[in-house]
Amino acid sequence: LIIENADPSERIPVRINVSIPRMKCEYLGVDIQDDQGRHEVGFVENTIKTPLGDEGCLFEAKFFINKVPGNFHISTHSVDVQPDEYDFAHEIHEISFGSKIRKISSKNFRSSFNPLGARSKLDAHNLESHEYIMRVVPTTYEDLGGSKLVAYQYTYAYRSSISFGHGGRVIPALWFRYDLNPITVRYHETRPPIYHFLTTVCAIVGGTFTVAGIIDSCIFSATELFRKFELGKLT
Repeated sequence: LIIENADPSERIPVRINVSIPRMKCEYLGVDIQDDQGRHEVGFVENTIKTPLGDEGCLFEAKFFINKVPGNFHISTHSVDVQPDEYDFAHEIHEISFGSKIRKISSKNFRSSFNPLGARSKLDAHNLESHEYIMRVVPTTYEDLGGSKLVAYQYTYAYRSSISFGHGGRVIPALWFRYDLNPITVRYHETRPPIYHFLTTVCAIVGGTFTVAGIIDSCIFSATELFRKFELGKLT
């Protein structure tokens, strides 16, 4: 664990993959806000919306965020014509940050690199807004060749609410709020030193000779016992 001073000019890649089974794709978009004043409504670059049946949507997006606290949320804020009914019941397949470190994160699907994977909330009130508050921890991984990847682990808390907007109308959304931890976790591959290999080989060889000696002693004793029995000298 180390403490690093984050460069606010650096940006973090984010991946979203969420099923919203009771909202049509035509109404959905992703909005991005942060403490540096960024405010994008209906971000469309690298966004894929795939219909699920007649009423649902598989929402996928890739974008960059600044290294400052902020949020991104899936909502209907970017469309002029709002749906007659809202329902942000959802199933999350992936919310992840940074590079994918497969040697670590693939060991467990619900790992700390994608803890929201397989999280579902399908039984809520249709007017509820769902909010995930994430604490993001920078993580670096360096392999034996010196290549370095930067990913981000996170923990989260969940809450829901019904909020009234202008004119008393409720317009729910699916929120993801994040803050960055100043502590960085470092992983690096290491190769066992040669003496560790030699010690292991010696232990194996020594163990083999010990077992062979025991077997040889047992065979010799049995042979001597049988020979004495044959000669009638067994007492």
